[in-house]
Amino acid sequence: MKINNKYKWVILTIFFAFMLLHQTDKLLINPLAPQIYEEWNLTDTQWGAISTAALIVGAVFYPVWGYLYDRYARSKLLALASFIWGATTWISAIAPSYGLFLASRASTGVDDSSYPGLYSLIADYFEPKVRGKVYGLLQLTQPLGYMAGLVLATTIAVSSGWRNIFLVTGGLGVVLAAIIFFFVKDVPRGTAEPEFQTIEEVGNFKFEWVKVKDIVRKRSLIMMNLQGFFGVFPWNTITAFIFIYLAEERGYAEGEILLTMAPAILVLASGYFIGGALGDFFFKRSPKGRVYIALFGVLVGALLLFLTLNVPIDNKALFGIMLGVTALFIPISSPNVTSTVNDVALPEIRSTAMSIQYFIESSGAALSPLLTGMIADALRRANNPFPRGTAILIICISAWLLCGIFYYITSYFITSDIDSLRNEMKRRASRV
Repeated sequence: MKINNKYKWVILTIFFAFMLLHQTDKLLINPLAPQIYEEWNLTDTQWGAISTAALIVGAVFYPVWGYLYDRYARSKLLALASFIWGATTWISAIAPSYGLFLASRASTGVDDSSYPGLYSLIADYFEPKVRGKVYGLLQLTQPLGYMAGLVLATTIAVSSGWRNIFLVTGGLGVVLAAIIFFFVKDVPRGTAEPEFQTIEEVGNFKFEWVKVKDIVRKRSLIMMNLQGFFGVFPWNTITAFIFIYLAEERGYAEGEILLTMAPAILVLASGYFIGGALGDFFFKRSPKGRVYIALFGVLVGALLLFLTLNVPIDNKALFGIMLGVTALFIPISSPNVTSTVNDVALPEIRSTAMSIQYFIESSGAALSPLLTGMIADALRRANNPFPRGTAILIICISAWLLCGIFYYITSYFITSDIDSLRNEMKRRASRV
């Protein structure tokens, strides 16, 4: 079944805008750290608890979203998620105390866990051979959103205050909800699979609980889920603490932070697309291609982060260069993980498969900001001169090395699991 190419790109554009603005809202809190720290005189542990609370709520809602997406219209549910984003952000903007702010930021985790349906719907618009690039394009909204948040926090928020910024980003969530509701159409699950390209009508494949066993039985997905538990530790640790680390441990002024982080974030953004493109390139040559690229990304990223954070404090030029080089490798594995899950999961349970992946990721990631804050506070009590930088290294390098082990094991199973899905698609196509 063919889908109009122009409409594919309309959908991709809408989803790119949704993810970019949502990531800006989600990640804006981190560059606003100095203002929020000052308002309530927070400790590092209290600051880490804000991110951890949202991640815990998100983890709880991943299975809920996954089930709903595989049963009902994904486009309408995405519109609901966008509305929830706007409403919860407005609530956090008017919170009068740290306790209420913590609770309201935790509630933003509800919409943070809504992406599996978006990725599932994209998989039904774009065929497997290009999904890595498409997912890489969508996922670069994360660093671009971070960049947008950084610019807002260091410019407009300085004069207008952090609360007014959240009122604006919350309003954009409501606007996107209306656009998605009226302009995004659902399509039959499995539409973009190669076996159905010459078939006019795709069968109505429905979610069944018995099919979920397919997710928990496949060894490649088991390994991908295990790496997922540790895989997002680094991102959540870095986003939560990098700004306060640069300001207080490396002595950067606000303007210097922007000049240092802006190029690194732009390079980081390119890493998502480059990682997805490399994954597609090697996937066409071997089913193990995406996994090998992911393995390469985490191992090189771990080495480069260690070298970067050990650059002398007074050598800001070298630190900026090394930070940019490191940033290129940090996201390389991400689009390949998303593509690999879709390479082996049945179309009608892909939202559930992604939700399980993200649930496990969030269960681990929810610990990372809090754990990093606790390690940093402990190192400070032990008179470590760079407690936050050391805590970041401990968390990130440990996590990436574990991910490398799980990717290597995945490479032994991925070929047979992909072949299993392709054979099932051929069987279904022959019966339509």
